Amino acid sequence: MPGPSRGAPARRRIISFTELTAASPEDLAAAFAAPPAEAAPWVEAAARYGIAGAQTRWGQMLLEGLGVPKDERAALGWFKAAAGAGDAAGITMLGRCHELGWGTPIDYAAAAECFRRAAEAGFDWGQYNLANMLMRGDGVAQDRGAALRWYRAAAAQGHAKSINVVARAMEEGWDTPPDPAGAARLYRLSAERGDFRGQFNLGTLLTDEGRIAEAVHWFRESARLANATFRRSMLTRLGERREPEIRAVLAEVEAMLAGG
Repeated sequence: MPGPSRGAPARRRIISFTELTAASPEDLAAAFAAPPAEAAPWVEAAARYGIAGAQTRWGQMLLEGLGVPKDERAALGWFKAAAGAGDAAGITMLGRCHELGWGTPIDYAAAAECFRRAAEAGFDWGQYNLANMLMRGDGVAQDRGAALRWYRAAAAQGHAKSINVVARAMEEGWDTPPDPAGAARLYRLSAERGDFRGQFNLGTLLTDEGRIAEAVHWFRESARLANATFRRSMLTRLGERREPEIRAVLAEVEAMLAGG
């Protein structure tokens, strides 16, 4: 869970069980919403005293180095604790550790099993990640039909990345005749919910319709939120466009990449 600041103080405050339980719900909410270095003692205390959701969040803070030193192995341990308590987000993050080798060797089968548990519990990120494994055939037999069913399940809950995939399926006609209008509607929904791929895809459709000013807005949003790999792909995919407005966006993307 990204926050507004990174880094950790030399010594972290220790919150006692008495202090934790004496805090009002409003005070706890404020403490958890504070910048990472300030929130860390409270999240750690809640995790240590067995609150599964806090265990997942503490694991994420350790994984990303948010307010505390980065420690993937410690993060893995907290995700295991949260998963053991049945927290669907914790189960999903444990799957991500197995999938990407965070604190443990890569094990696609273990990752897929975690994602399936979370997906069957109705967690949208679990459904999305399981769909990705099924689409690629990582840790499970490849099954595009099952993958699309899980993407649709997550999309029905408003999951932006899954909405983008369902839109692509509609645009390309994966299992039904192509539906360009339906795809455009879903790309817009995905874009408005903050998925950089959905934003790019919506921008592409708008460009094809000659709606350059609106397309440029979404290309800029996509570039702002995207990772470096996707930004580089934007340069390739839009590289042949001659519109001055789009050339300006590409210059901005190049500057982002040059700045790290």
